[in-house]
Amino acid sequence: MQQTVSISDAKVSNSASDVLVTYSLGSCIGVAVWDPMIPCAGLLHFQLPTGTLDPERAKSKPLMFGDTGLAWLITEMEKKGANRKRLKVKLAGGAKMFEDKSSTFDIGKRNHTSIRKALWQLGLFVSAEEIGGNIPRTVYQNVTDGKTILKRSGETVEL
Repeated sequence: MQQTVSISDAKVSNSASDVLVTYSLGSCIGVAVWDPMIPCAGLLHFQLPTGTLDPERAKSKPLMFGDTGLAWLITEMEKKGANRKRLKVKLAGGAKMFEDKSSTFDIGKRNHTSIRKALWQLGLFVSAEEIGGNIPRTVYQNVTDGKTILKRSGETVEL
């Protein structure tokens, strides 16, 4: 069964028949996490780098931010039996969707830096990623085998 992850949203599943999907990642980043020992996967679609930008909003909408969203995702996966030491993490998105010569508003790059830092702080490392560029991506995360499929510019690839 396909479960859709919206913007500023996340889903966790331990149902082997589930596929988690998030659409149109531009500057947002999709964080696909999987435990290879049990059927448990999570997918986060966050918009902004860190909850310190808006602490009140981070409390009410933690999935909007990379750091608070990741903490929520890992906690929910652990509640379903996942073990942090086994987790495989893949990232996609972080595109620069608008031309900005100053790079002041390169939110995709800021999102990528932020999520890498948040992962490191939790003792997690990235096993694969496709970040940057200027195209949107759709991510599919398979709960059973952990395959992460990207659709972009008319092609489908495994991450």
